[in-house]
Amino acid sequence: QVQLVESGGGLVQAGGSLRLSCAASGSIFTINTMAWYRQAPEKQRELVAAITSGGSPNYSDSVKGRFTISRDNAKKTVYLQMNSLKPEDTAVYYCNADIFTTHYSYAVNNVAHYWGQGTQVTVSS
Repeated sequence: QVQLVESGGGLVQAGGSLRLSCAASGSIFTINTMAWYRQAPEKQRELVAAITSGGSPNYSDSVKGRFTISRDNAKKTVYLQMNSLKPEDTAVYYCNADIFTTHYSYAVNNVAHYWGQGTQVTVSS
């Protein structure tokens, strides 16, 4: 059983900052890509940022230059530092991870995709 637990959401004024964390636990052999998605009311879930196991990040155009994704492989945790927040960043933010749960699954490239429960980020104008 694998769990992703997010923390760090909340209410902030426009221009402010928040830092989200997502810790993975359970039956994990190794973690591949970790990512943050968000879903605003009545909108589709969208990718915000992702980071490979080697630490290479990529960002959506809407957050590039404002958000920074990072990870601590020893702690099985991914972070999202969000600066210069805008009201349009308001959404539920979800952590996602591609996880190999056993050595065998890694050997045969059988990755499983896991989601956190989501954390609300609200940016007031």
